[in-house]
Amino acid sequence: MDNLEITPAEVKQRLDKGDKLTLIDVREPWEFDVCKIAGAMLIPMGTVPANLQALDSDDEIVCYCHRGMRSLDVAVWLRGQGVAKVKSLAGGIERWSLEIDPNVPRY
Repeated sequence: MDNLEITPAEVKQRLDKGDKLTLIDVREPWEFDVCKIAGAMLIPMGTVPANLQALDSDDEIVCYCHRGMRSLDVAVWLRGQGVAKVKSLAGGIERWSLEIDPNVPRY
């Protein structure tokens, strides 16, 4: 299970280049209402197993949460289910706000 995390700078650079990344927010709906990364899809951690087919894609998937722990758990679980192209955003949306987009509210 190598290479499970990706930094906010790497995600931003790849998005800017036009790489096809599917952003999955695994936080709860109330957290998604507070802040989100543009273009992300909300699939709360507890509903990921029920949405497994939607996540089995050829595109690279980047999961994120508040600080990166839940999304890392989800990435490990998805890899175990055969979803090879999945990573967790290191530091979560908190780090995204600090390093990439200060307009994303912190909580």
